[in-house]
Amino acid sequence: MRQFLIFVRKEFYHIFRDYRTVMILLLMPVVQIILFGFALTNDVKNINIAIIDSSRDEASLSITERVTAGEYFTAYAYVRDEKEAIDLLRRGEVSLIVSYSERFRERLLHQGSATIELTADGSDPNMASSFILYASSIIIDTGHELRPASATANIKLLYNPQMKSSYNFVPGVMGLILMLICAMMTSISIVREKETGTMEVLLVSPVKPFLLILSKSVPYFVLSIINLTTILLLSVFVLQVPVTGSLFWLVVISLIFIFVSLSMGLLISSIAKTQVAAMLISGLVLMMPVMLLSGMIYPISNMPGILRIIAQFIPAKWYIEAVRKLMIQGLPLEYVLKEIIVLLSMASVFMLASLRSFRDRLE
Repeated sequence: MRQFLIFVRKEFYHIFRDYRTVMILLLMPVVQIILFGFALTNDVKNINIAIIDSSRDEASLSITERVTAGEYFTAYAYVRDEKEAIDLLRRGEVSLIVSYSERFRERLLHQGSATIELTADGSDPNMASSFILYASSIIIDTGHELRPASATANIKLLYNPQMKSSYNFVPGVMGLILMLICAMMTSISIVREKETGTMEVLLVSPVKPFLLILSKSVPYFVLSIINLTTILLLSVFVLQVPVTGSLFWLVVISLIFIFVSLSMGLLISSIAKTQVAAMLISGLVLMMPVMLLSGMIYPISNMPGILRIIAQFIPAKWYIEAVRKLMIQGLPLEYVLKEIIVLLSMASVFMLASLRSFRDRLE
């Protein structure tokens, strides 16, 4: 055990001796969580709208005032016709057009069929649907106040009533960061020993090969715990994403996922012969699938069947689902047992495969 701890301490020294590696390991989570939380957002804020309102009556002005009262929309211009509004949309000066029908108040009160047409730029369908959803919800609520209907529909959004993008990105960023740091950095660290020829020297030491490989993984396990703490603190106190469920089980399943990632790093290190190869394998096999096929950004249910099948074999997919259930939805443990079992199974498979591969290389 003493020799094992000596190797662990040596690996810590090796990591902290290279300040660039330390910067990557400790600052990358901060940069990514801030970028995904603030820069890459689908939130609707300060959107310029063009308004076509020929009647300018009490009802239309009331709805316009309500739409532009919050931080979502700003009345950029009142225009005379649709041609002028479309021209503003094409030039990028406005992102949404609100067009009232003629004699709007009269039709609303007496005929009950007043029309408000919403036009958005469909070249970005996600943002266009968000603009229309926000504006239509405000318009419907205001219309019910002006002319109460016999039956109304109340819309509720559970877990994320303000529709903040950070609620969606934080679990994904957690999975991406932990996967990259554990798997990529571990594989590169071990491959570096092979590339420089020092691995053979280490293997003839009194420490067993398994403990030797484990000693090189322990520092990244500790650093991943530090990064997990950093991400959670930034999420709660900076991005205002609360941990509504059990913090204990959130940490437990994160530790399981870290172990899965370390196992994948060991497996990659047994396959790759150079650091460049390890980096390419990590990028192709880990980074891109995590971003595209884990549900981090795009819903898996919207993907073609073959991609949905592939997504089931990506560990980050199960981890992100578990984090959303525990952190965002606040569900109890029994709702994430499936994810825990899958991650534990993946950890066992990757660890056995990596150990078998190292044993074959030693023989």
